[in-house]
Amino acid sequence: MNTMERRIGYDMLVALVTLLVFSLTCATVSSSGPTKLHDHVEQFRRNLLADGLGRTPPMGWNSWNHFSCQINEKIIRETADAHVSTGLSKLGYTYVNIDDCWAELNRDAKGNLVAKKSTFPSGIKALADYVHSKGLKLGIYSDAGYFTCSKQMPGSLGHEFQDAKTFASWGIDYLKYDNCNNDGSKPTDRYPIMTRALMMAGRPIFFSLCEWGDLHPALWGAKVGNSWRTTNDINDSWESMISRADMNEVYAEYARPGGWNDPDMLEVGNGGMTKNEYIVHFSLWAISKAPLLLGCDVRNMTKETMEIVANKEVIAVNQDPLGVQGKKVRMEGDLEIWAGPLSGYRVAVVLLNRGPRRIAITANWDDIGIPPKSVVEARDLWEHKTLMRPFVDKLTATVDPHACKMYVLKPVA
Repeated sequence: MNTMERRIGYDMLVALVTLLVFSLTCATVSSSGPTKLHDHVEQFRRNLLADGLGRTPPMGWNSWNHFSCQINEKIIRETADAHVSTGLSKLGYTYVNIDDCWAELNRDAKGNLVAKKSTFPSGIKALADYVHSKGLKLGIYSDAGYFTCSKQMPGSLGHEFQDAKTFASWGIDYLKYDNCNNDGSKPTDRYPIMTRALMMAGRPIFFSLCEWGDLHPALWGAKVGNSWRTTNDINDSWESMISRADMNEVYAEYARPGGWNDPDMLEVGNGGMTKNEYIVHFSLWAISKAPLLLGCDVRNMTKETMEIVANKEVIAVNQDPLGVQGKKVRMEGDLEIWAGPLSGYRVAVVLLNRGPRRIAITANWDDIGIPPKSVVEARDLWEHKTLMRPFVDKLTATVDPHACKMYVLKPVA
């Protein structure tokens, strides 16, 4: 049997197994009535068409935090170039995402979205082709309302299927979908329409729900998109960043491969926080399995910023295939211990000092999920060194104010 015959045989087998499973599934629920059958068919269809995206949290860049509406195709092209030249792309930073203000205020005669001629004269498809030529992916922005949040371009409410086909035809890989200027209906009514539209568009597109945690999207987002904002917009300050981490942590149990809690994009490198505060920011986003979407000007990053966002060991925690979001396991005033399991029986730990004074913080094994009396090897992810002596029952470190220590702990005995 030649290769072609084997391939045809394999495809036929897959089709027959799929048909058999579908038939048996329908038969088991048909006695429950047509409504139950329809629901089950729709769920099965969703499973068949699952996009396979977001098996780990997405990594890349978004234009909003640094550029707001002041974007153009030159900035996007140069940002794609910088992902490659800095080595960010090799670290996993793949998505180059255009946020609000990229389109003309009015659709064309056929009702299609049109790229803004003054800032994106080459059009989005040409831009996507350029980004793809760099081995990267292009993201775009729309809104589940009549206008986007800037009110400078149309939203997709009522145009979901048309816009999804447009995005697919341009080669778009990621859609951030905001919640402004809507018709007053619930996000749970409006967002699934775009889900269905993307499913039918003919191209896998990562679907990022941005309804600001309005209706607790962690509770329903997994059936609708690949990530969901759990918070209002972040700004480049310690108070904003740490409060977003707090709000996001509440929903830790709902994150999993294919669907992630999103506390908003990274501010590292924008200048409003200290180096230690940015390290806390990146550490908490990493252990929280949050999307790592840079929000600075990656064309002009400082060495200090690059050292933070290019920390391979911290990125590895975020991208760990187990896909379990870390959470707070102890809180004592300004002292917090965050922990989460990793593959290979390891545990990621962040010792966080939110207060104004340098202080010692202790992580006990029974708090972080390591069996008592275990002998543990500790890897310091920001110092890039394995600590000399093993630890039993607990680990203690002294932490500066508004700073953290981050470890991966591995039982060795």
